[in-house]
Amino acid sequence: MKVLSVFFLSLVFLTTQAQHNVLTSKEKKEGWQLLFDGKTTTGWHNYKSDKVGAAWKISDDALFLDTSNKEEKGGDIVTDQEFENYELYLEWKIQPCGNSGVIFNVQESDEYKYVWMTGPEMQVLDNTCHPDAKIIKHRAGDLYDLISVSTETVKPAGEWNAARLISNKGKYEFWLNGVKTVEFTMHTPEWDAMVANSKFKSMPGFGKFKKGKISLQDHNDKVWYRNIKIKPL
Repeated sequence: MKVLSVFFLSLVFLTTQAQHNVLTSKEKKEGWQLLFDGKTTTGWHNYKSDKVGAAWKISDDALFLDTSNKEEKGGDIVTDQEFENYELYLEWKIQPCGNSGVIFNVQESDEYKYVWMTGPEMQVLDNTCHPDAKIIKHRAGDLYDLISVSTETVKPAGEWNAARLISNKGKYEFWLNGVKTVEFTMHTPEWDAMVANSKFKSMPGFGKFKKGKISLQDHNDKVWYRNIKIKPL
């Protein structure tokens, strides 16, 4: 009987550990909100559209961009809601030599053609073989083209990475796999100077907004996202 009890307890533990896209009782009390239910694309739409591209699918409890069928289009997707002052948590994995990104403070307006014309990006990348990995400030976890990670903590392609993005009254932190890797403050003269020395210098709306939508980028590579959740601060 003792052996059976241990077996069933272990089975319950493993089952609990395997659950994704759910909130614990503690997280619910803390105000966390799921942005992906694990079953549908509810809460998301393509940038400046009311639909989600067919290449965005649900696979293995993840929101999966499947680029294998060239007839199916994906596109950058954004949240239905806007956010300001929050902690965002998600997990991602990328195909070998793949590229994607998590873009925030996105403005959905006819004035801006692409999400990256307003929203800064937390880079999602396979650092081993994607060409961007050769460029400083373009590697996984970087504030794309602006700030490099202080420590490289990214896992190899095909493995899950745990990312956190904290936005609190203009102060931002990026965390990757339990380590704070980037820290910065927006809407300051220092921020403006940094943008002026980047590839975004000719985009008047870039990095100007204090709130906006969160986007998952289609960079023509397979990428998976799961356990996407947010807590207002």
